[in-house]
Amino acid sequence: MKAGFSDNQVGWTPHQDIYRRLCRARVLIDECCHMPLDLKRISREACLSRYHFLRLFRQAFHRTPHQYLTERRIHKAKSLLADGVLSVTDICFEVGFESLGSFSSLFRRHVGCTPVAYRARMLDLKEFPRKQVPGCFLVMWKIDSSRPRF
Repeated sequence: MKAGFSDNQVGWTPHQDIYRRLCRARVLIDECCHMPLDLKRISREACLSRYHFLRLFRQAFHRTPHQYLTERRIHKAKSLLADGVLSVTDICFEVGFESLGSFSSLFRRHVGCTPVAYRARMLDLKEFPRKQVPGCFLVMWKIDSSRPRF
């Protein structure tokens, strides 16, 4: 701190500094979610002890770093499953899970269906977009529902 300046005069508070550090750790999780990450590495990014980091992260973002990492991985898996290119096993390892069983059970817990069922539903929506449109809407706009739109 410079002589003659208090923290408030330069626009800096300890809470802002902590929040910036936590955000830096969250960016690390976002960018490296496909890699093995542990609490030690993530907390090091925030320059905090593991337990202090864990407590502050949960307080700031209403979830633990592990829960946030799992959400990011599931989000990426949903995107890859919707593409339909990779197998479920390949996606499991691509997004950073080490076990197909844990990936499937976590995916089901977060999304409400298995990865295979999610992929089938997304591919079905891509192939037949009008299937999800109510019939009364199609009649009102005079749209032929028998023709698939591509």
